[in-house]
Parts: sequence; C-alpha cells; structure tokens
Amino acid sequence: MSSWVDSMRERLGRFPLSILQLGMRVGVGMVFFKAGLLKYNSFEFAIKLFEDEYKVPLLAPAVAARIAMMNELTTSTLLFAGLATRLATLPLLGMISVIQIFVYPSAWPDHVLWGSILIFLLTRGPGPFSIDYLIERYFLKRR
Repeated sequence: MSSWVDSMRERLGRFPLSILQLGMRVGVGMVFFKAGLLKYNSFEFAIKLFEDEYKVPLLAPAVAARIAMMNELTTSTLLFAGLATRLATLPLLGMISVIQIFVYPSAWPDHVLWGSILIFLLTRGPGPFSIDYLIERYFLKRR
C-alpha cells in the first residue's frame, strides 16, 4: 500500500505547475470579468445596487460602481494575459476584503477561495504561459 501511495504522490508531483497557474489566472479572472461586464452592461442597475444593497462607506454609489467596474475589467484582463499579474492581484484582494467586511460577511467561502488563488499568484507569479514570463526572460535577463 505504501509503495502505491508513494508512486501516486510522485506521479501527481510531476503535474506541471504552469498549467495550474494558467488555470488559476483564467478561473479567478473570469469571476471578476463577468462581474465587471455585468456592471458595464447595466450600469444604472449597478449604481442602484451600490445605493441600496452594497452601501459601501466613504464613496458615492456611482463612483464606487465605476471604480468596481473598471477594477474588475482591467485586473481580470491583466490576469488573463499574465501581464503585471502580481500587481493586478492587489486591487482584487482589496476589493474582496471590502466586500467581506462591509457587504457580504457570510460569503467568506467564496472570498477565501478567490483570495487564496490571488495570494498564490501574488507570491508565486503567473507562470511561463504569461506575458510577465516573456518580459522577464527576454528583456530583463539580457542586461
């Protein structure tokens, strides 16, 4: 039994991390891209949500809705491309934190999942299937 477990562990350990990193970027990026696109396609409704349901402190609802929409669309696009990936995770982590604390405290399972993926990308990077990797490999290493 132990040899079977060791063999399976060794096989699973050979699975390319780069594929996981790509899947994480696309998966979490899609969540935020869809949310941003929804705000873009029905912006008046998004403002109404920020007025009546979200009640984000310190910002006018229209301003908060616009910031959230731009944040979601921009950072998710960066995640898809793997461009400025580590930087792109930071506003999303901030937004998740604000939503968790002020808007939907009971939605912690989603926020923990998304936050964990974003923290992984922040600390480990986007992987070789990314523009960040190409920039680092071909432009920054040639000095």
